[in-house]
Amino acid sequence: MSQVTVTEHLLLHQKKSPMATGRFTSLLTELILSAKIISREVTKAGLVDVLGFTGETNVQGEKVRKLDEFANNVLIHRMRRSGVLCAMASEENGDLIHISGDLPRGDYILIFDPLDGSSNIDVNVSIGTIFSIYRRPLKKNGETPSMREVLQTCDKQICSGYFIYGSSTMMVYTTGEGVHGFTLDPSVGEFLLSHEDMKIPEQGRIYSVNEAYWNSWDPATKEVLAYFKSRENALGKPYSSRYIGSLVADFHRNLLYGGIFMYPSRILDNGERQGKLRLMCEAAPMAMLIEQAGGMATDGINRILDYQPTELHQRVPLFIGSKNDVETVRQIYLKHQEKK
Repeated sequence: MSQVTVTEHLLLHQKKSPMATGRFTSLLTELILSAKIISREVTKAGLVDVLGFTGETNVQGEKVRKLDEFANNVLIHRMRRSGVLCAMASEENGDLIHISGDLPRGDYILIFDPLDGSSNIDVNVSIGTIFSIYRRPLKKNGETPSMREVLQTCDKQICSGYFIYGSSTMMVYTTGEGVHGFTLDPSVGEFLLSHEDMKIPEQGRIYSVNEAYWNSWDPATKEVLAYFKSRENALGKPYSSRYIGSLVADFHRNLLYGGIFMYPSRILDNGERQGKLRLMCEAAPMAMLIEQAGGMATDGINRILDYQPTELHQRVPLFIGSKNDVETVRQIYLKHQEKK
């Protein structure tokens, strides 16, 4: 493992990463400290009172787990005081989180999922924190940013990444100049460069999807699944089915080995289609990462990074991973669309 820390890596690549200013580096430093605190609690979750539910329900209509709430509070507390943000948005909060008047403000907007895969907390499966960073379009002399300023086209992200809390704690991020992974060394308390310039294979060997929703899928989605169940992968072997139910964990595995993660829309009883994953705090940041790693991310047909969000907690279908596999899905959906 390299001895290069995240901060050193940013400074070494400043010429390639115009966003890596001192204030941007300060933002990432506070984000990293927050992740270290969350990682500490995750590793001793069975020993302290952070398992189970709080009794509250979040804006998504989901029961809030104690560790979810802890992670969300840590991020809000630390990032509010970073002095580089003008606003934040969390999966757990219905509205924008503004920086109060007595705290210093900056020009960055942070959007995050404090603890992705939280339904797996109590069974010790890998979980993570996803983050996305935008720059405020216009400086307005300390004025509170409007929702319109936050709802930027997804390709306007200047940085995205995730922390994964598993057998080791890792940070994977991009500023638009490749994808780099850092592993937390507990003995020195630093994230050290362990995976430089990560690239996903063009064709994978794994498909990840919750097949329990088969009966609520349309014919195109059923054909997509039938394709991966019956075809050979890049190694000339059948695709393997691997589904953890934690986007960060499934994504991370497929990034390293090649594969596709799928969360299609479902047809509800009233006939409407409903995506599951949140565009701004899940799909968009992962889409930026996968494209920088040579992969692809769509809603089945349309590129995720081309989306113009219309609301803070907008949901979308997501097909993300190896380029050839995601393009195969796209062609199947287009074929069904032409038949209509």
